Amino acid sequence: MPSPSAEAVAGRGAQVPTAPGRGSYSVEDTGLGQGAEGGATGVVPEQPEGWVSRTMRRKWIWILLFAMAVAGAAWWVLRRTGQGEAPAYRVATVERGSLEASVSATGTLNAVTTVQVGTQASGQISAIYVDYNTRVRRGQLIARIDSVLQAQAVREAEAGLERARAELTKVERDYERDRQLYQQEMLSQTDFATTEYSLAVARANAKTAQVALERALHNLAYTSIYAPIDGIVIERNVDVGQTVAASLAAPQLFLIANDLTRMQILASVDESDIGLIRAGQQARFTVQAWPEESFTGTVNQVRLQSKTTENVVNYTVVVEVQNPTGKLLPGMTATVSFVTGAATDVLLVPNAALRLRPTEAMLAAVRRGAGFAAGGVPADSTAEPAAGARLWYLDSAGRLAAVRVQPGLTDGQKTEVAGAGLTEGMQVIVGMAQSTQGGAAPAASPFQTQARPGPPPGF
Repeated sequence: MPSPSAEAVAGRGAQVPTAPGRGSYSVEDTGLGQGAEGGATGVVPEQPEGWVSRTMRRKWIWILLFAMAVAGAAWWVLRRTGQGEAPAYRVATVERGSLEASVSATGTLNAVTTVQVGTQASGQISAIYVDYNTRVRRGQLIARIDSVLQAQAVREAEAGLERARAELTKVERDYERDRQLYQQEMLSQTDFATTEYSLAVARANAKTAQVALERALHNLAYTSIYAPIDGIVIERNVDVGQTVAASLAAPQLFLIANDLTRMQILASVDESDIGLIRAGQQARFTVQAWPEESFTGTVNQVRLQSKTTENVVNYTVVVEVQNPTGKLLPGMTATVSFVTGAATDVLLVPNAALRLRPTEAMLAAVRRGAGFAAGGVPADSTAEPAAGARLWYLDSAGRLAAVRVQPGLTDGQKTEVAGAGLTEGMQVIVGMAQSTQGGAAPAASPFQTQARPGPPPGF
């Protein structure tokens, strides 16, 4: 391919042809292609058509995205600022209803009278005539212990008694003979005194033998176990062939309850609540076997003896219970509620409303002009009133206000209150839905209403 002539490229404004469809360019216009001696060193092709419009569109897209990001950040900052100025509160409604104050405790159900049946005789169980849940009558034979050794002891005691009586008979005859001789002055006083002593000893030996026989008979009788009361066998601790040893303590063979239609609960009450319990007080309780049913009882006794467990002092309260249906069984664990007070048709608020402590933001809102209901508290008061308590609420205009109330009975969740300016349906504040310092908002209960003073924040 022939190269262009020197004249074609000597001038600064010469036109240089390009490939078809590319047009041409001027060396003078581009300022490129001049070497050290002014010669052409290269060519720059012309940009494609539409390249400028695409570049401008990209610039505008990036500008719009940046503007949207700035606007979003500004909205977030304004929203956070607006929320800090108008905190949301968790509120509850003042209700009218009935309330019972009670003291809770746990205890164990037992029969009023239970007897542990044991034995004073040692030996092997030869027969058992009753089992669990067997109804027995007083004096009924319920078990027997092997009586071979006890029967031998009885025969031995009988032989000893016969020997003592024979000796007594011989000594009595000697005494009669010596007495006659002594009266005839044919026997000295010393010999007659010896005869009198022998008679006294023989009589004592006869009595000792008689007592030994009676003891052996009693031990023989102890081998037969009889029911001491009318009732039902609720525990059996031995089987036929088992050996029992009665030494320092009598082993328990059976446990008999007198009457399961009348039972009692031995409830353990904390020392902080025992002052509210008195004899004749009504009590309600439940057992795990019948969780949907509530039973009633009456306080029979408050025992003076205390029990200390892990530095906690408890007192035992005896509750009498009627059990005509037989649903209640010995040993069941009962959760008891002692009714200490009741109120009907009164205003009730959650305990959280009475425990609320105003924050600095709340006090500042009050100082800026929030009104007070009758009996309210001063705007700069941060301490509890001398008497009663106070409730914080939002008035009809959305302003923060407070009212002084007098608490009454409580059941641990709600409290009876009374005070001027307190009405049914009033929305009282029970907590903050978010931090007043702009921190993270704690999770609010889904069962509590949230309210915000004034209009919602915007930007």
